[in-house]
Amino acid sequence: PEDYDPAVPTPLVISIHGYAEWPAHQMQISRWDELADEQGFLVVFPSGTGFPLRWRTQAGSMQDVVFIADLIDELARSYNIDPNRIYANGLSNGGGMSFLLSCHLSDRIAAVGLVAGAFLYPWEKCSPPRPVPAIVFHGTEDPIVPFQGGPSRAFDLPFPEIDTWVGELARHNQCSGETQVLPASGKAAGVRFSDCAADVLYYTVEGGGHSWPGGEALPEWIAGTTTQDIDATRLMWAFFQAHPLTGE
Repeated sequence: PEDYDPAVPTPLVISIHGYAEWPAHQMQISRWDELADEQGFLVVFPSGTGFPLRWRTQAGSMQDVVFIADLIDELARSYNIDPNRIYANGLSNGGGMSFLLSCHLSDRIAAVGLVAGAFLYPWEKCSPPRPVPAIVFHGTEDPIVPFQGGPSRAFDLPFPEIDTWVGELARHNQCSGETQVLPASGKAAGVRFSDCAADVLYYTVEGGGHSWPGGEALPEWIAGTTTQDIDATRLMWAFFQAHPLTGE
């Protein structure tokens, strides 16, 4: 941020791009850099591997988890990072990577934000010693990661049905199963799961596409509609601020 003070421990936000995307584009569509300058925290946009760039989020590889852990260590050598306020978020494949981090870096990642997440990592391999608070966003007309689950026009992959997946997340976070309806905003609706060991907030966008709510729109012919009814980045930041690693 513009007013970074090395004497004061600062939160770190790790914002992760999607499949075939890249760090600068994740910064552009999410506008996390603008909020970091405004609020005075650090944000980093790491790069995946391969061509096109992607994150390895299916079972069998922990290389990218190790990379993010090493990245945190490297940043901590250069900046005064608050170890209780390290957060991860991402779009699509980056959302799937953020979920993977919640499974295997729960001792370091305080909370996660998942936008249009491609959730392909199996639940039976996700047993963190500490459940991780999560805020989730998904459009009901997502053409890339279908809200109803199953393969999409872009990927022949067994994507989960999103309502069911979020319900499983709430179960793993030891929520009661009851939900509190949050105030609606246009076509965006949200619920907060009740009595959780780690909070879960879930926003759906009626007619929304494979995009970042409140962010810069992706091409509609590829991704569908980008809503401006809610701002995922600012909602995530408010959620993150309320969920440090300790003292929750």
